[in-house]
Amino acid sequence: NSFCSRCNGKSSNVNSIHCLLLLFSLPGSPIDVLQALDLSESMEGVFLEAGFCTSRRGGEEADLAFKIDKKIQLSAPTKQLFPGNSKFPETFSLMVTLRAKKGSQFFLLSVYDDQGVQQLGLEVGRSPVFLYEDQHGQPSPQKYPIFRKINLTDGKWHRIAYSVQNKSVTLYLDCQKVETLDLLRGDDAIISTDGVTVFGTRLLDDNVFEGEIQQLLISDDAEDADKYCENYLPDCDSALPYSSLMLDLDKVSTVTNHRLLKIFFDFDPC
Repeated sequence: NSFCSRCNGKSSNVNSIHCLLLLFSLPGSPIDVLQALDLSESMEGVFLEAGFCTSRRGGEEADLAFKIDKKIQLSAPTKQLFPGNSKFPETFSLMVTLRAKKGSQFFLLSVYDDQGVQQLGLEVGRSPVFLYEDQHGQPSPQKYPIFRKINLTDGKWHRIAYSVQNKSVTLYLDCQKVETLDLLRGDDAIISTDGVTVFGTRLLDDNVFEGEIQQLLISDDAEDADKYCENYLPDCDSALPYSSLMLDLDKVSTVTNHRLLKIFFDFDPC
């Protein structure tokens, strides 16, 4: 397959971090938003550090995560996430593992149509809103689902997963179902892929993401949210399900692209 071709070709323009974090980006797998938007430790203010687990079963290695300590400009045409004729799924899961700056409030992911209308927004903070607006403007902003009494920016790591199907959205937080709310969208709701997707903020918004992020996935299976902690990012007493994408904790802060590429190419997923 094309992924194996990239592996075997060892192309010099393969981004090491993305390959390490994304060995499971095959057809039918979730879309890795960080990879699709080309988030890289080569950007100013972006570093590679230990992630959700500082060690996992069977080793003393740490998960990998991106640490972002300043405002970065990161956006791309949404078709970069959904190439060819692929569409944004009507039924989907949106899953993320992060540790945000304590007390912050921001939109981690924003999807706009070609007219600049925000169609999807993943807010992180206190009482986060799940912003969703279909091609007919439904639901209206007054009816956006809000998950009250939830704080996603308490300075701790969180595994956050939203399941969207029919006319409801369910939040799973740290492997526990929190609440299901109405999502009063129309029938055959569409999120356009003709616009842009923005990471870490909204257009013309001063509030931006600062902290660490290990995963940001979009799946066309609404059941994936419920199984996020099993299939994508399990507890630290379990190995990562896709590969051992980890490094020695004492090497995380000094690792280079060259060494990461060597680790990647020493492992053959094909």
